[in-house]
Amino acid sequence: MWWGTAIEAPDPSGLARFYAELLGWHIGHEESGTAIVATSPQGPFFVFQQAERYRAPVWPPVDGEQRPMMHFDFQVGDLDSAVAEAVALGATMAEDQPQENVRVLLDLAGHPFCLCLDEG
Repeated sequence: MWWGTAIEAPDPSGLARFYAELLGWHIGHEESGTAIVATSPQGPFFVFQQAERYRAPVWPPVDGEQRPMMHFDFQVGDLDSAVAEAVALGATMAEDQPQENVRVLLDLAGHPFCLCLDEG
């Protein structure tokens, strides 16, 4: 059973608040250096953990720089409004946008994530 995913960040609480607002989830636990966001008390969970000497990943990847090791894909019904909401919460649009029905954004720690238009 998949329990959750751990994500390193320079500010775990700030990043947890960002994703909780973006997804409509709640912060299930918070302590110094760790914050957990969940859909319900049973999960799944995003665990944000303090990272010393954190280096934000670079998108698109660049040789010699910190590569993104993973990213989230979220389906949305309205791409423009979902992007506007994410930007209002503090995300930034990535300069490189490789697909017409997907928007790559960077969260508060620089992790890329994708908003994907649900065309179904």
